[in-house]
Amino acid sequence: MDGFGRTVYLTGSHTWNQCGDGFDYEAYLDFLQKYHHNFIRLWSGDYGISGSPPAYLRPGPRKALDGGPKVDLSQPNPAYFDRVRSCSEAARKRGIYVAISFFPIDSAKRQSDRDESPYFAPNNLQELGADADGNGHLSEAFDLSIPELTAYQEAFARKLIDAVNDLDNVLYEIGNEGDVRSAAWQYHLVRIIREHEFRKPKQHLVGITAMLDWPTHTDGSNEVLLASPADWVSLSGVSYRADVPASDGTKASILDTDHISVVKPDWVWKCFTRGHHPILMDWYGHESLPMNWYTADEQEVMRNYLGYTLQFAQKMALGEMRPADALSSTQYCLAHPGHEYLVYQPAPSSAFTVELIPGAYTYEWFNPASGTTPSAGSLTAEKTTMTFVAPFAGEAILYLRRLSEPGAQPR
Repeated sequence: MDGFGRTVYLTGSHTWNQCGDGFDYEAYLDFLQKYHHNFIRLWSGDYGISGSPPAYLRPGPRKALDGGPKVDLSQPNPAYFDRVRSCSEAARKRGIYVAISFFPIDSAKRQSDRDESPYFAPNNLQELGADADGNGHLSEAFDLSIPELTAYQEAFARKLIDAVNDLDNVLYEIGNEGDVRSAAWQYHLVRIIREHEFRKPKQHLVGITAMLDWPTHTDGSNEVLLASPADWVSLSGVSYRADVPASDGTKASILDTDHISVVKPDWVWKCFTRGHHPILMDWYGHESLPMNWYTADEQEVMRNYLGYTLQFAQKMALGEMRPADALSSTQYCLAHPGHEYLVYQPAPSSAFTVELIPGAYTYEWFNPASGTTPSAGSLTAEKTTMTFVAPFAGEAILYLRRLSEPGAQPR
């Protein structure tokens, strides 16, 4: 919830390296506003030693593997934090929330990332190595096995918090797609962040995203995320691609195609009606790269759908609503029974039922394909089971709101 007690629904398109040199960030924010998005994961620059700007100063004089001066892990780079703050502030002016990624924990998944990492012994003045087992993966950088390195990472996290603590559009993310061996380290960083913010003006939600077994390239465990001290999580696995299990409210659930990969556009509405915040790994600015999860046309549809769900979220009493699959034969229903119902009917459209508390309701039929409301009005539910048929073909959204007294108007 925000500072005014309003429930916040987060959704949007994120892409790589938004804080890096050469990326037109203002144009990107224009793009987000065009589609009515209000959230991005902020990939805070290139985490490698050659980043722009790099996360740590490089005083040398000894040389790193890229030929430049070595990194000093005791000197986080002020320019890096300035860039992250600038990107966060610019998003704030547009009404957009950002989840700032703190650490490059996904560097453990690519052996090719090792030589560019500040946590590889040949690249830092402290000569702290994070590949003790020699398998080419940097899992040891994020598993608490190198206490001196962990202490430098804690100091870096505190610096980043100091740079953005006063901003109210910020969430924290420990890092993207860590190796499963990073669980204890990520739990530890969540606690470090909480301790550092405890006496500061603002406290921000801390998240952990999907953990995978990178040496074997297999899925990790969602249970590790759900049992974590994090406020929000981003789950993974094939079970979230098609039907999408309902959120149980244990954590705020931000479902991200970055961790789920192959989805169809109807995934957005399924996530929304089942209590998740859907976000899209978007190829914006990277159109030259192969789109191996969905087509460009499907991506465009999902961009629109994300914005449509936000528009519904902002006019409903969302904090009172829960996934209520049993209330509709479509099995996709978000409801505060007796007050509001939002029902998703996947294509092809056909007659479906909704279990209602008898009374007078306003209704809207929304056509996701066209982004229009072809029909709206009022009805009286005289029995508990009502049958509905959309006035158009294809996917359909039915929104019902109880009229609490004669003449009451929809919000």
